[in-house]
Amino acid sequence: MTLLALVHALVALWLAIYGLNSFVLAFLYLRHRREVAPTPSPSPRVGGGESFPPRIGGGRGGAEQAVLPTVTVQVPVYNELHVVERVIDSMAVLDYPRDRLQIQILDDSTDETTHLARARAALHREQGVDIAVLRRPDRSGFKAGALAWGLPHARGEYVAIFDADFCPHPDFLLQTVPHFLARPRLGMVQTRWSYLNADYSPLTRAQALALDGHFAVEQAGRNRSGLLMNFNGTAGVWRHRCIEECGGWQADTLSEDLDLSYRAQLAGWECLYLPTTDAPAEVPPQIAAFKRQQSRWAQGSAQTLRKLAGPILRSQRLRWWQKVMALVHLSSYLAHALMVLLLLASVPLLLVPDSTQLPLSGLGLMCLGPPLVYAISQKQLYPDWRRRLWAFPLLALIGIGIAWCNAQAVWRGLTRWGGTFARTPKFRLEGRTGHWTDSGYRLQADASTVGEVVLALYALTAIIVALVTGRYEMIPFLLLYAAAFGTVAGIGLAQALVPHRNRPLQSTLTKSRFWTQMNADKR
Repeated sequence: MTLLALVHALVALWLAIYGLNSFVLAFLYLRHRREVAPTPSPSPRVGGGESFPPRIGGGRGGAEQAVLPTVTVQVPVYNELHVVERVIDSMAVLDYPRDRLQIQILDDSTDETTHLARARAALHREQGVDIAVLRRPDRSGFKAGALAWGLPHARGEYVAIFDADFCPHPDFLLQTVPHFLARPRLGMVQTRWSYLNADYSPLTRAQALALDGHFAVEQAGRNRSGLLMNFNGTAGVWRHRCIEECGGWQADTLSEDLDLSYRAQLAGWECLYLPTTDAPAEVPPQIAAFKRQQSRWAQGSAQTLRKLAGPILRSQRLRWWQKVMALVHLSSYLAHALMVLLLLASVPLLLVPDSTQLPLSGLGLMCLGPPLVYAISQKQLYPDWRRRLWAFPLLALIGIGIAWCNAQAVWRGLTRWGGTFARTPKFRLEGRTGHWTDSGYRLQADASTVGEVVLALYALTAIIVALVTGRYEMIPFLLLYAAAFGTVAGIGLAQALVPHRNRPLQSTLTKSRFWTQMNADKR
C-alpha cells in the first residue's frame, strides 16, 4: 500500500469512528429511554415516560411557592431588532413569584435594538416585573463577556439563560428549578429545543431534524448513561455558585457553553438533561446564516478540545470510557475536515496504478449511524414522524456540503484562541410566516461559496477519473460529494440573488402569533 493509500485509509477509519459514535449513542438512548430523570419528591408522572417536578402553586403566589429560590434570567442581545420585544415579552410572563425573579437584558447592540428593548422593558416594569436593560462599556468577550459582566449584578441563586430568539413556555422555571433543590451538586439543567419555524422551508425542516437528533437522542443518551454532556448555550439553568467555582464564563473559546459545562463536570458538578421540557426558538432560514452558526460551533469545539483534552485525560473522576466518549464528542467537527481530506486525496490515489482497494465499505456502513439517530428522534417526538424524515436527504447533502466552511473553522480553532463571535441573525419567523429578504441583517454569500463550487467540480473530475481507471466503487461517494457541495453553493447563490423587498419593520408591539397563544395559555 502506498503512503497516500495509507493516509486515505486512516482518514476513512477516523471518519468511521464518528459514525460508530452515533450507533453507540443510539444504543445508549434506547437502553435508558424508559428511565425517568431524578426529580424532587413528590413528582407526578406525565406522558412520555418522563417525570416532571411538581407544578408549584398557581403562578404569582401561594404557600407552596415560599420554598422557591430567587432566579435571575439573562438574555444576551446583540442587534436583534426583529425579536428583542418578543423575547422580553416571553421573559415577563414566566410563571414565577415576582419577588424572586430578576430579568437581565444584556444588551451590546449598536442599532435600534437598544431603544426597543428599553421601551419594552419599561412597559413591563410598570406591571411590577423586575427587568432591566444592562449595557457595558464595550463588547469584549462577546456573549461570554456579556454573561460574565451581568453575573455580579445577578441576585439569583440560579441563572436561566436564553438567546434572543427563544420563547420559553411560562412554566419553564417551575419545570427546571425544583430539580436543583434536592440535588446540591447539580450545577446545570439543560432542556430540549423546539422550533417556531420548522415548517418555514425545506432548509428549516432539515435543521430541525438535525437538532432533534442531538437533543432527543444524543443528549439523553449521554446524560442517562453517565457520559459528559454539554450546555447548549441557551434554554438552560445554572447554579450561580457552580459558575463561579468553575472559573466563570471565559472567552478564550467561541463555545463558552461547551467549555463551562465540561469544566463543571470535571470539577465534580452534575448536569441534568430534561428531554420533555422544551423551549421554542427560530432556526436560520438562510444557508449563509446556518453556515455561520455551524462555523462558530466548529471553531469553538476545536478550541475547547485543545483547552480541555489534557484535563480530561488526567481526570481521576472519569473512567476510561467516559474520557474516550468526551474526546470523540469534543472533536466531532473534525469530521468535516476529514471529509475534505478524503475528497482531495481521491484523485491522486485514483491515478496511482498499483493502489489497493480503498476501505470505503466500512465507512459506508458507519454512515448509517446518523440516519438511525434522526429516525429514533422523530419516532420519539412526533406522531407524524415518517413525514418528517423526508427532510433527511437534504440534511445529508447540507451536512456534507458545509464541510469546507467548517474545515476552515476547525483549523482556526486548532491554531488560535478566541475570535469574533459572529451572531446568527434572527428574523421573527413563526410557522410559515415572516420575511427575511427585506432585513438589514440578511447575509450575502461569502468566499466559502467559491470553495464549495471548486470542491463540487473537483468531485466531478474525480468521477471522470474513476470511470477511466475502472475504480467504480468510488463513484457513489464522489457523486454524493459533488451533489452536497453543489447543493450548498446553489442554495447560497440562489438566496443571495433574491431581491430585497422594501417593507417597513413590523414591531412586535403588534402581537405575534406565538405571543397571542402564550397569553391564551396563561388565561
